[in-house]
Amino acid sequence: MTLDQLHAVKQWHAGHRELQPVEYHAWDAVLTLWVMGWMGLPASLLLRQPVAVGACMLLFFVPGRYVALRRWLHRARRLRCDWLTSLR
Repeated sequence: MTLDQLHAVKQWHAGHRELQPVEYHAWDAVLTLWVMGWMGLPASLLLRQPVAVGACMLLFFVPGRYVALRRWLHRARRLRCDWLTSLR
């Protein structure tokens, strides 16, 4: 995902926070994990912790994987995701 897409989804969630609080907090958790990956990578490299480096690298992909999962659930009609339109 690009930063513009991340921003668009965040703006949608911020604008619909009162109507969809669970969606808002779920997206905040996704962004928190993503930032943890970016912040943890330099420290894990300096401390030479290969497992932590791998975990941080995986956290880079959390937003994209989350959107892909939600898109799949939306198309399967198992979960409605109104915020997917903000990615266009």
